[in-house]
Amino acid sequence: MQPGRRKLQLTAFALCFALAPTGNARAQSMECRVGKPQQVAELMFGRKIGDRIGVSEAQWARFVDREITPRFPDGLTVVDTRGQWRDSGRNKIVREPSKLVQIVLPGKAEDADKLNEIAAAYKSRFRQQSVGVIVRGACVSF
Repeated sequence: MQPGRRKLQLTAFALCFALAPTGNARAQSMECRVGKPQQVAELMFGRKIGDRIGVSEAQWARFVDREITPRFPDGLTVVDTRGQWRDSGRNKIVREPSKLVQIVLPGKAEDADKLNEIAAAYKSRFRQQSVGVIVRGACVSF
């Protein structure tokens, strides 16, 4: 099995586990002094294809408009960042400009599917090995 495929399977398993009904109940039992308990997703998108920047700002904006916003129209935050990961095939640390997207999840059964669809669309469109996904409980107030 390819390392990237195994990483995808582990990410999908962890995401489904985190968003299972018991996970949502666990987040709601969190005691919040400010706001209310909800789950927050963080998605990490690398922008290199090979050794060059392969995802321009215009391409990124279109991706957000077409893939992320329709699935989570209530809002999101995009942060420009820098990431790094080990390319095991070349035994090399790769550093690249990245995007971090934070979404306060609405708490619906289909949240995990939507996050998986976003990750799959990005990997397919921009030939990426993976998209990092973290889901955690948080106290949220707007």
